[in-house]
Amino acid sequence: MLRVERRPGAYHDSIVLMLASRRMLDAPGVEAAMAAMATDLNLSMLRDAGLWTAALEDARPDDLILAARGTDAGAAIEAAEAALAERTPASGAGPGQVPARTVRTAAQRMAGANIAMISVPGEHAPWSCWDALRSGLNVFCFSDNVSVADEVRLKREALGRGLLFMGPDCGTAILDGVGLGFSNLVPRGPVGIVGASGTGIQQLSCLLAHQGVGVSQAIGVGGRDLSPEVGGLMTREAIARLDEDPETEVIVVVSKPAQAELEARKPLVPALLAPGVDLTRIALEVGGGSLPPDPEPGGWRGGVDGIFSGGTLRDEAALIWGSDPRFNAVDYGADEYTRGRAHPMIDNAVRIDAIRRARGLVYLDVVLGRGAHPDPAGELAPTLDGRPAVVVLVGVEADPQGLSRQRAAFEAAGARVYLSNSRAARSLLEESEA
Repeated sequence: MLRVERRPGAYHDSIVLMLASRRMLDAPGVEAAMAAMATDLNLSMLRDAGLWTAALEDARPDDLILAARGTDAGAAIEAAEAALAERTPASGAGPGQVPARTVRTAAQRMAGANIAMISVPGEHAPWSCWDALRSGLNVFCFSDNVSVADEVRLKREALGRGLLFMGPDCGTAILDGVGLGFSNLVPRGPVGIVGASGTGIQQLSCLLAHQGVGVSQAIGVGGRDLSPEVGGLMTREAIARLDEDPETEVIVVVSKPAQAELEARKPLVPALLAPGVDLTRIALEVGGGSLPPDPEPGGWRGGVDGIFSGGTLRDEAALIWGSDPRFNAVDYGADEYTRGRAHPMIDNAVRIDAIRRARGLVYLDVVLGRGAHPDPAGELAPTLDGRPAVVVLVGVEADPQGLSRQRAAFEAAGARVYLSNSRAARSLLEESEA
């Protein structure tokens, strides 16, 4: 039995919808189920899952869809409704107070607050960011799908007020030991990182940690900051702040190749991904140590399906693999896959579907740490189902998921596990050429 309900204008954020979907799938007799906003990607997934009806033909992105198939689809719908009803009330309200509905109101109630985290649909994010900046708050903007014009205006406003604007599409920051967005529990130390890449910051900081080297600050600036349109507005500001930070001895800038000239009084190491440049080499140069040994080669010479959650990790692997047609690399954390859905570091559904469709060796990056899925191996490892696989684990032992526990689960499923993305990608290329 198939049951699909469409509720116009009933917006819920992607994290709440992910939890509701899990509740639906736990209902007895449910074969497939999904709670989602009616974005193009989600509608496509509903079709692929056999959860489609004609009622969805004219669905709009702000429509809530509850769909289930099974012997008791109604129970799944009821489970979703219960999960949505359990949403945590908005914070910032004291006894007898109405919950704050704007960033400015929340800031007025929270004496000493100095940063706002913005994670709303991209078309609404600029308003919240303006509200935060005009309230004297630094901004960590996780939202993507923000226009370049809005990004430039917001960053100029922040600079004029002496504030940081991290983002948009900023995945990671570590400020005075406090992680924002996706970040790993790496030790404090002398390396300051400025990153136009969230997963790039995470890979670099974890590779440093494996050498016993810590991070002073990690400042995310958003993936477009070093583009010609934005001109490195926030990258230069972040470098200037690290120059003044007494805990920082060396600065590393992680980004795609950029035309902007970057200068610092302290030693500055550019980690600008290009042919022949990778984050592991940079981490070893900066850290001055060594990494744990890699697994033994597996002798794979067939096709490779790279199913990534991190754009920089995808790009790093693609640079190594070049134009070899046997290698395919897709970033499922890109905007087109995350509109109306949780990021694949949180919700494994899109990548699980990609694993099931893979025809070659499955190549996965699995990023641990704050904000990420609490047990990615628990969902991804069983999906491998005997397929040849290479897994890159980006994390440290102190992360809540436990690096060793995640490694053991993937190895039990037959995967080769690496800590370095570039070493894993290069090992497969060398095997294919042997």
